[in-house]
Amino acid sequence: MQPDRIHEAAPAAVFDLLNTHPDGLTAAEAEKRFGTFGSNRLRPPSALRWVRVLGRHLTNFFSLLLDVAAAVCFVAESIEPGQGMWILGWALLGVSVLNALFAFAQEMRAERAMEELQKFLPPQVRVRRDGTATELSAELLVPGDVILIGEGDRIPADARLVECEELLVNNAPLTGESRSQPMSSHAFRGELTDSPNVAFAGCSVLRGRGTAVVFATGHRTEFGKIAALSRDVHRPSSPLQRETNRMICVLTIIAVTLGVVFFAWGASTGRSLWISLVFMLGIMHACSGFSTGCQRCLWNKTCVRWVRFSKWPSGAYRRWGLSIW
Repeated sequence: MQPDRIHEAAPAAVFDLLNTHPDGLTAAEAEKRFGTFGSNRLRPPSALRWVRVLGRHLTNFFSLLLDVAAAVCFVAESIEPGQGMWILGWALLGVSVLNALFAFAQEMRAERAMEELQKFLPPQVRVRRDGTATELSAELLVPGDVILIGEGDRIPADARLVECEELLVNNAPLTGESRSQPMSSHAFRGELTDSPNVAFAGCSVLRGRGTAVVFATGHRTEFGKIAALSRDVHRPSSPLQRETNRMICVLTIIAVTLGVVFFAWGASTGRSLWISLVFMLGIMHACSGFSTGCQRCLWNKTCVRWVRFSKWPSGAYRRWGLSIW
């Protein structure tokens, strides 16, 4: 039987299906399975992803435009010293870096969602190994471990109940519903996520106690699969993002056109070539700076609204027909 059908097995058959025993795994078998399945933790984003995100913001069109303008100012200062072009160059370079860092910080707020989700999992768990109940780090759990859960506990991994006494579980972190779930150890025919005999990682025990056998840990749990959505799934652009990008494209065309026109006018009236070039870049950045600033304001305002919205009581979600997930 596959792990996603474990809820259809009778309680007595669960131990055989997971190659374990009512007294729990031995220390040697637990160590062997830990080497196979790894730590009971949500898989974090790659550390190199942060570097890629920062590199993308440092090399986007507007950042490169600012960098080119800064380079032109430095060259102009070397050709005609004393014009103060070096100050403008450093200012443009600083704006380029700050703009990239701000965008990077906004995007990393979403990346930290994985750290927040990890807090739903308990640091310690009561587990039975070699016939003895003991406290163990939740990260050391492996499939086949027999865990003991009671009132106030958080479930450390997906586990099939084999014994329970008036057990009541809150599945809100998994389903988004505040309604409690009465639990049972009897076999159930249906979907795994609807099963009353499976305690899911991240959920909490409201009442009663029970004994369960772990069958999925870490990113293999249902909670881990939900957490992976915030890390791995490609999100298409929203209508607001598409309209913002369209506005930026229009403003970019206007900025480049105005810059070229004023450069041609300056060159035709006998002004210094470098002065005309810097003036052109200034006009282009005045227009493009408005568009990037508008985009940052929209992103920041949206993030603030969602932070406030997330603090609404659960009743408000139900009144508006919304779900956390």
